[in-house]
Amino acid sequence: MTKRAVILLSGGLDSVTALAIAKAEGYECFSISFDYGQRHKTELLAAENLAKKAGVASHKVIQIDLRAIGGSALTDDIDVPETEQQGIPITYVPARNTVFLSIALGWAEVLNAEAIFVGVNAVDYSGYPDCRPEFIDAFEKLANLATKSAVEGSAIYIKAPLMYLSKSEIVKRGTELGIDYSETVSCYQADAQGRACGQCDSCRFRRQGFIDAGLADPTRYQ
Repeated sequence: MTKRAVILLSGGLDSVTALAIAKAEGYECFSISFDYGQRHKTELLAAENLAKKAGVASHKVIQIDLRAIGGSALTDDIDVPETEQQGIPITYVPARNTVFLSIALGWAEVLNAEAIFVGVNAVDYSGYPDCRPEFIDAFEKLANLATKSAVEGSAIYIKAPLMYLSKSEIVKRGTELGIDYSETVSCYQADAQGRACGQCDSCRFRRQGFIDAGLADPTRYQ
């Protein structure tokens, strides 16, 4: 029987690398993206394109209005910082990964999938609390308490294959797997054409990753 996995696919560099790794590990992949009230939708278009190119079995876009609660520069009328911030930055979206993983968990149960892949990283990242290994471990425990499939003996695993990789290591791994990173959108304030600002946290980590990997940066900048 073919093993199945649900992949959280944002349209950015990390999530498409997680998708490629899941495919390389022999999973039949089902990708899920979220229209959650973020400032721009170009990342959703990128995710749809990347899912199609990867040949996923199905791709879903789920609508959730996190803008209704705000509290983040990505979902509220707050400027995206263009300099390095101390502590947890204002681009952190309250409960985002908890909500996303919960919905992915529901779909995984419907599909009889054994794994959920998420591209979180605890090395070159902005310090978000819901990207830490402790969070992933805790959510996996929750998943196997909260689902019918787990109670009946079919565990669901939360896989974070990028957790301990540097951005340069992620870029190298994805390049080995044939990813065209020019088609990804990582920027927190990309324009309508998906071009990056080059200044936000996400852009800075991404650009440094290509530099450290010794690879040309294919990102389209404004």
